[in-house]
Amino acid sequence: MAPSSVRSWWRSLRRSQRPSDNAVNPTQALNYRLDPTEAKRQIDRIPRFRILVMGRANAGKTTVLQRVCNTTDQPEIFDGTGEKVDTRAVQGSLGRGYHNIEDELVFKSNPRYVFHDSCGFEAGSEAEFDKMKKFVTDQAKSTKLENRLHAIWYCIPLNESHRMVMAAERKFFNECDSGHVPVIVLLTKADTLNLDAVQQLMRRGLTVDDAMKEAPGVEKQLQQGCLEKIKGWLNELKFPPQSFLILTGMEQESADCEELLKCTANALTEEGLQGLLISSQQSNLGLCMEFAIMKTLKRSMNEGADHFDLGELPYALGSWFPFEVCEILQVPV
Repeated sequence: MAPSSVRSWWRSLRRSQRPSDNAVNPTQALNYRLDPTEAKRQIDRIPRFRILVMGRANAGKTTVLQRVCNTTDQPEIFDGTGEKVDTRAVQGSLGRGYHNIEDELVFKSNPRYVFHDSCGFEAGSEAEFDKMKKFVTDQAKSTKLENRLHAIWYCIPLNESHRMVMAAERKFFNECDSGHVPVIVLLTKADTLNLDAVQQLMRRGLTVDDAMKEAPGVEKQLQQGCLEKIKGWLNELKFPPQSFLILTGMEQESADCEELLKCTANALTEEGLQGLLISSQQSNLGLCMEFAIMKTLKRSMNEGADHFDLGELPYALGSWFPFEVCEILQVPV
């Protein structure tokens, strides 16, 4: 949503306010403005949103993180003490699927997200699996908000449909209890099924041109088929994921990550964490608006006039937006 639309909505909200009976200055109540400094203080009480991204090498993990942070740059890496790691001295990179799981990966374009990368353990290394399992357990049980793991994205690529779920995935979902931390399975590289769709149509006798025209519909069917298979396999295990999501278009720099963020937010059980996730993203104000209305405004209206605190409402609504938007909203009426 464009900033002008946000400003219009905010003006209408402020005009609808009425001074409370005990207001010292009715004029101040009518002309109430959201103080960006106060809004930032409220939002900053919650630390950065922390995500563990998992999956085998070449599962498209880096691309997903770049799209979420709206960048094509590689992340900066920080160790457990907050010291920046010299990537030239690191053997391997996120793109090659290797990192110390305790390292923090942060993109300059959006430092309100912090990611951890679990190096692939598909080779059967018990040591790597045990290290990952301990990290997940320790993070899930941490009493310090700044150390807590908030979500896990497990990437499964669909470019190798003959081996979508392997021993590594079965081992993780059978043995790793993430506690209250939701695990969302992301089906990456789903666009590669387009070629399978074209080949399938050509085997039915269609020409290349006709097959390419009909391919999108068949491609969606193939994607849905893969999703149902993976759901069937993983939901039978001891610790199944909370959600599944097919990701398409991730190779495009302008890829839309709205469904990924909504899926992750809906998997969270704490509204404070939902607000942190949504306000941390910076490219979709419509998504911020949706959650602000559905979570905060709708709840306030349902509570009735006796509990409808107009003085607190702007802060509650503003917590769903990036701090920069709170500054945009400071316009004269």
